[in-house]
This record gives sequence, C-alpha cells and structure tokens, in this order.
Amino acid sequence: MSGTVKSSAGLDVRRRRIIYRAWHRGTREMDLIMGRFADANIETLTEAEVDIFEHLLEIEDPDLFSWLSGSLPVPAELDTPFFRKIQTWHLAGNSLPE
Repeated sequence: MSGTVKSSAGLDVRRRRIIYRAWHRGTREMDLIMGRFADANIETLTEAEVDIFEHLLEIEDPDLFSWLSGSLPVPAELDTPFFRKIQTWHLAGNSLPE
C-alpha cells in the first residue's frame, strides 16, 4: 500500500497538506491510522477539528500511538472530543489494512 487513495481534487490547500502529512508520519502504523482517518473524514472536519488534527500531526509517533491505542493515558490537554473521535475510529478497526 502506497498511501492515500483519496483524490485531493476539490480540497483546499490546508486539507490536502493534512492528507499528505497524515500518510507520511514516519511509522507505517501511524500512517495507516492517521492517513486512513484523514481519507475518510477530511471533507467533513470543521475548521476547529482541522486545527486540532494539525496539532496532533506534530506529536511524535510513539506517544500518539500509545494514546490512541489506549496503552497510555491521554494527556488532559489532548483529551478532546476530536481526539476521542480518532481513537474510537481506530479502536473500531477502521485503520487496519483491507
């Protein structure tokens, strides 16, 4: 799998950049989690959610993976409805390869 299968046609520059960054994180596991989430949801995210997503993309993979997978508690400042949306999506198996 080489990454996104979503066309960025019709998306603003900011959302196209998020899709790229979500698929090019550094570890394959996080590419699958964040990239697939971006592909599935980028068009419906609010501007506030886009802000949070951009912030999450700056976090180191090992930390973010531990929080999303539930192996470590989520820091209070990141424990937002949007973070829980990604976490729930991931834990439901949506980031697993087809």
